[in-house]
Amino acid sequence: MSEAKAPSSTEPKNKGFLATFKFPDFVAHRMNVWDELYKKQEESRTGGKEIKVTLPDGKIVDGQAGKTTPYDIAMGISAGLAKAVTVAKVNDKVWDLTRPLEDDCKLELCKFDSEDGSYTFWHSSAHILGEALELKYGCKLTVGPPTNDRAGFYYDAYMDGTKQANISEKDFKELEKLVQQIVKSKQPFQRLVLKKEDALEMFKFNKFKQILIKEKVQDGTTCTAYRCGPLIDLCTGPHIPNTGVVKAFAITKNSAAYWKGDAKNDSVQRVYGVSFPDKKKMKEHLRLMKEAAERDHRKIGLEQKLFFFDIMSPGSCFFLPHGTRIYNKLISFIRSEYRKRGFQEVITPNIYNCDLWKTSGHYANYRDDMFLFESADKEEFGMKPMNCPGHCVMFKHFAYSYKDLPMRYADFGVLHRNEKSGSLTGLTRVRRFQQDDAHIFCAKDQIFQEVKGALEFMKYVYDAFGFKFHLNLSTRPEKYVGEVKVWDEAEKQLEQVLEEFSKEHKMKWDFDKGGGAFYGPKIDIQLEDALKRKHQCATVQLDFQLPKRFGLKFKRSNDLMEEPVIVHRAILGSVERMFAVLCEQWGGKWPLWLSPRQVCIVPVTPDFVSYAEEVGKELHEKGYYVDVDAGKNQFKKKIREASVSQYNYILVVGAKERDEKKVNVRTRGNQVLGAKTMPEFIKILEDDIADFK
Repeated sequence: MSEAKAPSSTEPKNKGFLATFKFPDFVAHRMNVWDELYKKQEESRTGGKEIKVTLPDGKIVDGQAGKTTPYDIAMGISAGLAKAVTVAKVNDKVWDLTRPLEDDCKLELCKFDSEDGSYTFWHSSAHILGEALELKYGCKLTVGPPTNDRAGFYYDAYMDGTKQANISEKDFKELEKLVQQIVKSKQPFQRLVLKKEDALEMFKFNKFKQILIKEKVQDGTTCTAYRCGPLIDLCTGPHIPNTGVVKAFAITKNSAAYWKGDAKNDSVQRVYGVSFPDKKKMKEHLRLMKEAAERDHRKIGLEQKLFFFDIMSPGSCFFLPHGTRIYNKLISFIRSEYRKRGFQEVITPNIYNCDLWKTSGHYANYRDDMFLFESADKEEFGMKPMNCPGHCVMFKHFAYSYKDLPMRYADFGVLHRNEKSGSLTGLTRVRRFQQDDAHIFCAKDQIFQEVKGALEFMKYVYDAFGFKFHLNLSTRPEKYVGEVKVWDEAEKQLEQVLEEFSKEHKMKWDFDKGGGAFYGPKIDIQLEDALKRKHQCATVQLDFQLPKRFGLKFKRSNDLMEEPVIVHRAILGSVERMFAVLCEQWGGKWPLWLSPRQVCIVPVTPDFVSYAEEVGKELHEKGYYVDVDAGKNQFKKKIREASVSQYNYILVVGAKERDEKKVNVRTRGNQVLGAKTMPEFIKILEDDIADFK
């Protein structure tokens, strides 16, 4: 095919604004090393053989290895498409639009609205922010990724040796002006493959990059760096074609942080931002951000007196009585389903000898995130960060045959993880938590039924919460353990489950090629809340390795011993995290079935407090959370306060209600339902709870 014009030249427009800056020595050194190496790379690039590029619709496009780029192919389809796409996927791996293709391949072109498209867009925007930070402060950059919630990005800046130790909100406008100039100049994102020694030389004045190179790049291998303008960063990419693709950019907040989230390390300044390919998306995002701030679970938790944190136990939540009502209801909801779905609840120890963690492999790979201590007998113990090894001990304790399987162990045991202080975030990242954790020990031919059952269970719960969700099948990664044949069979069963489940419920699912855990494939479930944010809470994972490590066996009908497969399954995930997600999903307006404040009874005058208490006692005895406002305020103010406090129903009682043995019912949204007998009102409550309202 004929080659399309590149989306930008190698020389950025509006380059003049950079002439006003005197670059620090480390920036000048970095650019000199880049210029020399990049020139050699480009001079060695030659057009190669003819290649065939297969598009998602099956159409095949001709190209030339080392020359044809995904952008060229997008332009060959339409200029509008080329303008809209932000990244490509080549054989299911993300790829720069301007990076030449190397061989016959499958090609997918991703727009901003796709997960890969937005991730790449925000990753590139982080580099733009990094350039602005370097230009303004002359600081050393550390890392600048998209945020975990996929709703923007940040960059960490080490300010030691600069004229300004801290970054504050007053700096935002000037930084945004620099960003506008960077965007206007349409600086191309260029990719350079580096030998380890060249990378160390390029970043020799940045100790943070030196650490990353030494940790992540093996001797004799290569890594990549990307450049836009004077900003050069160690990065795997990919990136958008040029900075001009960004049409709307805002710096949203800043904070102090620690390098690698560890308080023992250097302090850095973290600057957050968000960007979009058009201003309408930015306007909608800022609206959602404002609403998210109002719905922040930490804010609601204090206002409704649900929970708090204290320095005496960082990362461990103090749940107050009303918060505990919600927490316990979430657990009892799952527990009630366990009886229906054949799960057996178990209780396991909180502390184990570290020999257990060595057997499971967690000691070698996870010990830095565990709370370890020495016993009085000088033996090393650890508080459990997960339940699966304990469940393996439980399974191994008895002899089982195939007739006993599947064995479904469920455990709400308290878990502890030694999260770094800098990463603790409200209820979403804590050190002490509980999970609706379950491990299903089954035979290989039972995988389909058990995974299907886990998905049906998850859907029932998420429907009750009002969540939408998306499913991904994460397959064998590059580094894995076990036999390929076993992996292939397990992935095939999971694919069949997803096909049947999705067909029944009229939904779609996707592959996440190479995204599985090292010990087995998994189904990742991303839920979407009312603010269109995505959360990873539920999981269904297959595990072939723990049974092997613990020597687990069951007896087949022919008396042969066979290893079970473990299905790791959680729906709420961390109860703390789900508490936070639901709090923000509903903005603190808890549905009746989960509400810690269900009914408030307001007597018109003190003369009717006695009747109000009589009504309250009847509701309390039926298990409802009810309060009587016998205070001195006027009853209209009491109604207003009850509504603000998010009581689901407000009952007003006066002479008529007392004489007729009724209550005057209104909702917290001020919908007046009128006079009801107690049986009638209780029926309303029962119907709401049955419908998860």
